[in-house]
Amino acid sequence: MKNLAHLRHQLDAQYDRYNRPEFIKNDPIQIPHRFTQRQDVEIAALFAALLAWGQRPTIINKCNELLRRMDDAPYQFVTQHQDEDLKKLLGFCHRTFCDTDLLYFVHFLRDWYGQHDTLETAFLIGATQRERLMNFHNRFFSLPDAPARTRKHVATPARKSACKRVNMYLRWLVRRDDRGVDFGLWTRLSPADLIMPIDLHVERQARPLGLLTRKLVDWEAAEELTANLRELDPLDPVKYDFALFGAGVGAKDKA
Repeated sequence: MKNLAHLRHQLDAQYDRYNRPEFIKNDPIQIPHRFTQRQDVEIAALFAALLAWGQRPTIINKCNELLRRMDDAPYQFVTQHQDEDLKKLLGFCHRTFCDTDLLYFVHFLRDWYGQHDTLETAFLIGATQRERLMNFHNRFFSLPDAPARTRKHVATPARKSACKRVNMYLRWLVRRDDRGVDFGLWTRLSPADLIMPIDLHVERQARPLGLLTRKLVDWEAAEELTANLRELDPLDPVKYDFALFGAGVGAKDKA
């Protein structure tokens, strides 16, 4: 890596530039920001994060469509819907996530919220973040009628995935600061334990800085990148998602 003090200064400046309320309007995180009730935020954020494939305007439009189908009340819809209400979800599709997958997500969430008042507890089983994400995946697909096709929509380190979208979801819900972008709703997970969401934009910024050397973008790469960012901020390494992702998107926009 570059000189740590120089690199920290460089990334802190980028973090400060992008971790602002202005970031929200063009990012899928705007979807959960529509809500104030904790469970609404959790559910809207889950869909916004796990559907975050492709161009951000398309992701935002599809998430808004999905919420309209849920009467813009995701927690109420998930917990109180009747069978007839599920017809509103038929025909929904974003890339390879279609109504079969959506119906199972709603089924799981209804089952979960019937026993718990928050989705945070689904991410607490395990001594490491790797174990927690593996256990979340296993619990999510533990219901008897879980479609095999839906499993690919919730990544797990057990398949060596970098788990970008799940890690992004956790960043949104766990990170706490005074910037107004991330929510900081969950307090039983520590920001220090989070793993960096890594995608093409982040990868392109991280490699020239010496933050990432692994060729494959997999779980080990995400752990390597996070470990290097902990050298810069051991308590909140994932805050640099703003710096790397924001700079990457900015560079693409200028290209």
